[in-house]
Amino acid sequence: MSEDTLQQSESAPVVIGWREKVDLLEWGLKRVRAKIDTGARTSAIDVADIEELEPGKIRFRVVYHHNPEKITRWIYADTVRKSTVKPSHGQTQERHVCETLVRMGRVEKRIEISLVSRKGMLCRMLLGRTALDGLLVDASQKYVLTDAKRRARAIKRTTEQPEGETNP
Repeated sequence: MSEDTLQQSESAPVVIGWREKVDLLEWGLKRVRAKIDTGARTSAIDVADIEELEPGKIRFRVVYHHNPEKITRWIYADTVRKSTVKPSHGQTQERHVCETLVRMGRVEKRIEISLVSRKGMLCRMLLGRTALDGLLVDASQKYVLTDAKRRARAIKRTTEQPEGETNP
């Protein structure tokens, strides 16, 4: 392999599928199903019960799974900002935006995530354009960087609650 080919392959974007499993490392969440959405600027995750603890600090339940029952996990985080979003259904919403470290396969990056109810959606999380810098989406593929199997085991491990907390 020539030196030029080696440099080109090192700078080539990492290819991902239109759906991937992601780990939110600082929140202790593994294998969250994420849809890649190049039409959305900011990433979003399905949450419930957002509570402001003090200025700039919140807690919320990440909804890890809806069917057959709702499985959640409490997360404590700092808010980076609040944003006003006009989703496709047209009604303007104000959302908290947090920052965390996400991992997809061998790719790790710090991203902003808006907190929103995604109850009717198949994927618990959307990865928006700002999280996709340096990545190339292959719309004909899914789970390119991550294996879709082992889901049930990952859900059980990820949703275990600290002592004294239960799922509603």
